[in-house]
Amino acid sequence: MIVKFWTWLRYLLFRKGRQELDDEMQFHLDELITTKMRAGVSETEARRQALIEFGSLDATREGCEEQRPGWWAGMLAHDFRYAVRGSLRNPAFSIAVIVTLMLGIGSSAAVFTVVDKILFRPLPYGDAGRLVSVGLVAPIEPQEFMLGGSYYEWQDNQKPFVAMTSEAGVEPCDLTEVNPMRLDCASVENNFLPTLGITPVVGRNFLPSEDRPNAPKVALISYGLWRTRFNRDASIAGKFIRIDGKATEIVGVLPAGFEMPRLQAADVLLPESLDVAAQRRADPGRPLWAFARLKAGVTPEQAKAQLGPPFEYSLRLAPAPFRKEVHYTVRPLRDRQFHDVHRAAWILLGLVMAVLLIAFANVASLLAARRAGREHEMAVRAALGASRLRLLQATIMESLVLSAMGAVAGVLLATALLRVFVAIAPGGMPFLSAAKIDGRVLFFTLSIGLLSALGFGVISGLGRTQANVLTSRSALGTRRARLRQVLVTTQIAVSLVLLAGGALLARSFWNLQRQTLGMNYENVLTATISLGQTAYPTAERRMAFFEQLQRNLRWGPGVTAVAMSDSLPPGGYHRDQIYASLRVEGQPRFASGTGGNVAWRWVTPEYFRTLNIPLIKGSGFTDDEVASANRFVVLSRSLAEQMFAGENPLGRQVHLASGAPADQDPAYTVVGVAEDVKNGGLAAGEEPEYYRLRRDREEDWDRGAVVLVKSSLPAATMERWMREQVASLDPALPLEVGTLRERIAKLADQPRFEMLLVGHFAFTGLVLAIIGLYGVTSFLMVQRKPEVGIRMALGASKRDIVRLVLASAMRMVLPGAIAGLTLAFGLSQILSSLLFNVGPHDAATFCGSTLVLMAAAVIASLIPAIAATRVDPNSTLRVE
Repeated sequence: MIVKFWTWLRYLLFRKGRQELDDEMQFHLDELITTKMRAGVSETEARRQALIEFGSLDATREGCEEQRPGWWAGMLAHDFRYAVRGSLRNPAFSIAVIVTLMLGIGSSAAVFTVVDKILFRPLPYGDAGRLVSVGLVAPIEPQEFMLGGSYYEWQDNQKPFVAMTSEAGVEPCDLTEVNPMRLDCASVENNFLPTLGITPVVGRNFLPSEDRPNAPKVALISYGLWRTRFNRDASIAGKFIRIDGKATEIVGVLPAGFEMPRLQAADVLLPESLDVAAQRRADPGRPLWAFARLKAGVTPEQAKAQLGPPFEYSLRLAPAPFRKEVHYTVRPLRDRQFHDVHRAAWILLGLVMAVLLIAFANVASLLAARRAGREHEMAVRAALGASRLRLLQATIMESLVLSAMGAVAGVLLATALLRVFVAIAPGGMPFLSAAKIDGRVLFFTLSIGLLSALGFGVISGLGRTQANVLTSRSALGTRRARLRQVLVTTQIAVSLVLLAGGALLARSFWNLQRQTLGMNYENVLTATISLGQTAYPTAERRMAFFEQLQRNLRWGPGVTAVAMSDSLPPGGYHRDQIYASLRVEGQPRFASGTGGNVAWRWVTPEYFRTLNIPLIKGSGFTDDEVASANRFVVLSRSLAEQMFAGENPLGRQVHLASGAPADQDPAYTVVGVAEDVKNGGLAAGEEPEYYRLRRDREEDWDRGAVVLVKSSLPAATMERWMREQVASLDPALPLEVGTLRERIAKLADQPRFEMLLVGHFAFTGLVLAIIGLYGVTSFLMVQRKPEVGIRMALGASKRDIVRLVLASAMRMVLPGAIAGLTLAFGLSQILSSLLFNVGPHDAATFCGSTLVLMAAAVIASLIPAIAATRVDPNSTLRVE
């Protein structure tokens, strides 16, 4: 081993140079010549015989090199230098390959960065694959949830879990110290972090004794809050802060990458502090969201099967008519977090793989054309003694150099694209805002580059070099023409699939933008306000603040209407209840299930005038009703039709909490019917809705409100003025101000994001396919230049030559278009969940996409066609 290592080291450090090796071979050749001359052979004949016996000097030199350790390193270095020189000799070809690889690899790396967190990267919890979301599924809530009345029964009697925990949601809270600030506080069970496999980086977790009513106040703070507010104080555990005016001990700091299981933003974790005994007796109890850790070897499906008895207990607590609409689920936590974007992520990954396929087909076509142009060179090298393996090695090195430059350029493009994705992405995508080019992405990019280099090198280097190439009149053969044509056809087919998908999403987005919302949102400014518990501990103080603010705003410049609500349509948060909980006085309750969801919101009298929501019947709320002790309601058109079936609802009494005790289900007088308004977003239908009047009664006011101001002045001017008015009442109050138009525009952010991404890949695929078509058509015309010259010499017109070239191009394009339409027709069904008011097999979209592709293909083919018409027949005939 030592001798072998010393031999290697001596060769690498003190190896002979080329001249020294040549001198040594010349010495042996001279000795052989001298020996033959001593035997009586003439000098000339002795030299001839010696050269025959000695063999080729180049082959001998390579044979000597191969006997030395590490010879392959020198060979690779030689091939690398040759590949670099070859790339510099043909810059147009090299730039085409590098740019093509950059577009394909850069796009795929950027998309992989985005979907990695959704599809592949482990969640930031210990053994995250065993974490599941558990709960009931009912029409009133789209995601699974639990209720305090049955949650603890599940927790006590479950068998498939190591542990089961819950969280009670996230609410605003105030850090009431020097420099107060608004925070997001999450309420969690004391075993929340252990169940998730999370350990605080400083301090400890909650104790069971701290998760009880009236226990001392404790908190775990986020890593970000610890860093920005407390300057990473290592002794933070045990110190006290005031949250909502109450002294709270910090017992620990969460890890830097901590995420709530439902991906809410949370600055502080607080114990739920629920009265377990009271929750067990409650019906239904406090809403909770439950998570669990599976036992080793247990699947979510098996866990669901074992939770049948606890679910039956929960079902018995539900009213009989509702039971058939209540279900339960156990699903992986990843599915809970990314369910809404999981399909979109796979679609996006599939699209970028299609672009990568087009890019690789393009490069393979270019390399095949280059190989055909270098057949004479390869034949000469083979005739001089180069083996097929040696030629293949050189070809792979050339591909590796180009692929490496393409991969580096791809990483730079991926970084730029990722910034664009983050900039245009809709809100609510924390996984995207945190995406970055890291080691996994670099490994992915380098792997693609290496595999492409090997693939391209093998494809272009495995062809057999024919000896008759050296004696032919042209080194440009046609052996690989069929392969290049197949590659172009493949590019056209995949490009058409991308174009059809992008066009479908574009039409869907256009339809979405043209939706009528049932209200006028022009010149309406909104301000979201949430009052702190410390400064506004009572309903009386909260009501006084909002009423004073409303009076101040009414006298603003250009203000025509001012209203307040607890929420805004369309989309976003709004209150819901089941239709079965509504009842017209004097009529029986709805008894056939839940009846679906009904939205509702608190509003002040000018709400309908501010948003220009038409009142079909009645005059709506009045100022006199605001001061009344009676309760009043306005119904939407669809809800009025559902409740009164053609009868006049004005003046009728309705109950909005049917089934509750009488003191909790007062009667409301119907004073109006308003036109339907979209509540579920742009793509959802109109939802039945009612509006409760917010009176001058403490019971009607809570901590939060949305202020709406309609004004003729510019939004920027009104925003400054609104902030001044709020600051005059409470300078420390956080405020979110914006126009209603901006809010509604954000509802289209996700479909716009999807459309732009697919559109980007469709355009990139089209460009790459057209480049490939242009390159192959141009190369074929170079091959057929003698034929074109002869045709023109025999009388063919320029129009005939153009027709000839276009026909040649269409023989590649038409099969690709047919295959692309077939693929698009079959694959477009995957996009159906992303489409709005357009079918996945829309004929107009498919025809339009095909026409665009054909037009681009004709333009790309016309350039070499026009160039072919400039061939000089005389020059061609002289060459022939």
